[in-house]
Amino acid sequence: MTKLASVVGTGLIGGSVALSLKRAGWTVTGIDADESVVAQALEQNVIDRVGIDPDADLTVIAAPVSKIPELALEALANGSGAVTDVGSTKADICSAVSNARFVGGHPMAGSELDGLIGARAEMFDGAMWVLTPTSGTDEQVFAAVRAAVRAMGAETIALEPRVHDELVAQVSHVPHLTAAMLMVLADDSSVEHAALLRLAAGGFRDMTRISAGRPSIWPDICAANKTAITSGLDRLIEALSDVRERVATDDNAGLLDLLEQAQHARINLPTGFGRADGLIELKIPVLDQPGEIAVIATLASELDVNIFDLELTHSSEGRRGVMIMVVDAEKAERFVGGLMARGYRPRSRVLE
Repeated sequence: MTKLASVVGTGLIGGSVALSLKRAGWTVTGIDADESVVAQALEQNVIDRVGIDPDADLTVIAAPVSKIPELALEALANGSGAVTDVGSTKADICSAVSNARFVGGHPMAGSELDGLIGARAEMFDGAMWVLTPTSGTDEQVFAAVRAAVRAMGAETIALEPRVHDELVAQVSHVPHLTAAMLMVLADDSSVEHAALLRLAAGGFRDMTRISAGRPSIWPDICAANKTAITSGLDRLIEALSDVRERVATDDNAGLLDLLEQAQHARINLPTGFGRADGLIELKIPVLDQPGEIAVIATLASELDVNIFDLELTHSSEGRRGVMIMVVDAEKAERFVGGLMARGYRPRSRVLE
């Protein structure tokens, strides 16, 4: 049976979600606050029809972060399927949308192009997509959202909403603001030195590329993640003051240490999980209740254990179930240890 999704907001990310799901064989409906945008999405076959279907298996909210709670609650009230979002902050949203059928989400992907013109089906291929289950999340809903994300070509990682916001401030929000300010400084200087922007080499262009993204979404993001962003900016200012001091005092050895640390860290940035050489299947007896998936999936993320597959089975007797996970053989032992420390009793077997 063909799965059905509804997308609220058919711009860059929402349009890419629609195209990715359609590529995976889903039927997709959609709406947008701008009627001309949703009309364009229909005309370009980004969506199959206009509207939000109450029978949708999945509804994806792709709107500014300040609008997501209201739209998510509306989707939950008017439908029976899973609901997720693509906002780049999670703590406020997950707190406001306390419902077992909601799973917060954040695809770590984008484009310098703004709006539907930048949408593409392969946007999420190989990208990391964060899911933020909470103690109230229904396990079957989490599994369904995760399966949809995987169908769009992305890898999933589960984090607590607060932890997500702290980490994303460091790797996304602060870098965006930094790139924007570097571009502002260059633009201000170009008034006096007209040739400056024409002299901007590849390194400067690469470093400031993200500042070409849509400015209008950032005040909401900064308001929602103010504490983590200001903390990250404070650390950046401190680091810049440190490097400034080393330059000003001709501390060449200290400067070289910093640059070599940065070079090593950059070279060794992970490029994705990839396929493991060996896989282990874990069967984890759990209580058939919300909250189990949040504990286990976020533990896997904390221990850097990739979940290659996930299935939930329910017992016909009592409130017990079994969570079946496929993980890296190399990291299975540490994961089993972490599970046992939390009172779980997993059973494992090597997959041939």
